Amino acid sequence: MIFTAKKSNLQGEILIPASKSHTIRAVAIATMAQGRSILRNPLESADARSAFRAAMEFGATIREENGDWIIDGIGGQISKLACFVDVANSGTSLRIFSALASLTNQEITFDGDASIRKRPMTPLLSALSNLGVQVKSQNEKCPFTVKGPMKGGQTRVNGISSQFLTALLFACPLAEGTSEITVDNLHERPYIEITLDWLRAQGIKFEQKGLDWFRIPGRQKYTAFDRPIPADFSTATFALCAAAITRSEVLIKGLDFADHQGDKKVFDFLQAMGVELEHTSEGVMVRGRPLKGLDIDMNDTPDALPALAVTACFAEGQTKLYNVAQARLKECDRISAITTELKKMGADIEEFEDGLIVRKSKLKGTQVHGYDDHRMVMSLALAGMGAEGLTEVDTAEAVAVTYPGFFNDFVALGAQMQKDN
Repeated sequence: MIFTAKKSNLQGEILIPASKSHTIRAVAIATMAQGRSILRNPLESADARSAFRAAMEFGATIREENGDWIIDGIGGQISKLACFVDVANSGTSLRIFSALASLTNQEITFDGDASIRKRPMTPLLSALSNLGVQVKSQNEKCPFTVKGPMKGGQTRVNGISSQFLTALLFACPLAEGTSEITVDNLHERPYIEITLDWLRAQGIKFEQKGLDWFRIPGRQKYTAFDRPIPADFSTATFALCAAAITRSEVLIKGLDFADHQGDKKVFDFLQAMGVELEHTSEGVMVRGRPLKGLDIDMNDTPDALPALAVTACFAEGQTKLYNVAQARLKECDRISAITTELKKMGADIEEFEDGLIVRKSKLKGTQVHGYDDHRMVMSLALAGMGAEGLTEVDTAEAVAVTYPGFFNDFVALGAQMQKDN
């Protein structure tokens, strides 16, 4: 699919869909819990469906009712035999469910699409091995097989992706014995806070020293729950940046600023760059204003890198986006990819090891590549909304991973976009 976009003026309101991070965590816990859980208003997307399918492979039963997911969990006992889990493009589902699979004494194999087969797994698989898990893999990437049971003990994990630590934190409470986790090089710390919020809500016992060491007793249990899934700040980034790029007024609805999602910081970044924000009872009114360049530490907000790189093209002076080396380990190398594609549009942009420098640029529409990466596709569509001429973004079907409603929502705001199948 191709999205075409040209210079736009936006106006109106947008309701942000549910969080991918919360939805997948909720599915994982509901799967391993005893009893019936209700996930109210979960994210309906390809990544969330990957977690949905993994839950069923583990033996959970799921039905949908009025937009909610009702999950009868397995009480920590993976019941299906000859288990194979295809996570498609979902790195979060891959990491969390492979750790949970390590709790059983049967072999469970994980695989996914071409992109997922490139995603690193060594830090998690090595950490699981230290806890008594058998791992079979040719290159420590998909496809691989794990076999438990997880016994507990001491392990270390490299936190270059926070998902490695999240996976251990979800699995270790169900292990046979106590686990101690030492964390090196932790990135994306707000995602770990989200994980810990879920564990605390479940009454899981653990000790911690900051986010760098955890001691988790084994033989604990997850319990059924009934709760709404919060809206997604990572998705809200696109409406926020679009309003900034096009100098428009947009009301963003549904967000809870008390949530631990790291990408809520993007609102602070854009405000510091000149965007006017007004918090109301209905939501956040975003008013695009002249932008100025800024130095931004992106470590807690790696998913926002492509959209902020595009936004920086419209800011006076220079913007530096740094401390985000983990952006190279996503669906594609997003540092290299966004640099390459924005240069095609005339951007003054350069990459370095862990980030980008962007100077104000006059973008011109052209054909750009979306890398089968949902955040790249959406960010380049935003670039087209601010550029002169017509921008064509390929692999646009990738938006279904987290935001299937992207096209319809933005057209409703007035975006000059079309799609070609």
